[in-house]
Amino acid sequence: MTLNYQPNPLNTFDLRELKHCPPHFAAVDFNLSTSEKKISDWIWENLHGRFYFGDVYVRVASNNDKERRTQLQKRAAFEIHGEASYFAMCLPELNKF
Repeated sequence: MTLNYQPNPLNTFDLRELKHCPPHFAAVDFNLSTSEKKISDWIWENLHGRFYFGDVYVRVASNNDKERRTQLQKRAAFEIHGEASYFAMCLPELNKF
């Protein structure tokens, strides 16, 4: 919650985690292999901007290109696009069974 002993105002006023995903947030979609709590705790501890973490339905191509199906995935979206890049780089290490 604190970085260099300075409180984050977004944490103080409970404005950091959003219940909806705004269109200007940079999104990272992935299949969840670990617990949601592990991912959200990592976001709370290592990043400082506003974020969204929840479910999203994604259209995925099947074996042949003619068929497409809908799949439920997790989405982590960040207001600060650099945080989305950092999260995406750390995700393979975090999202282990």
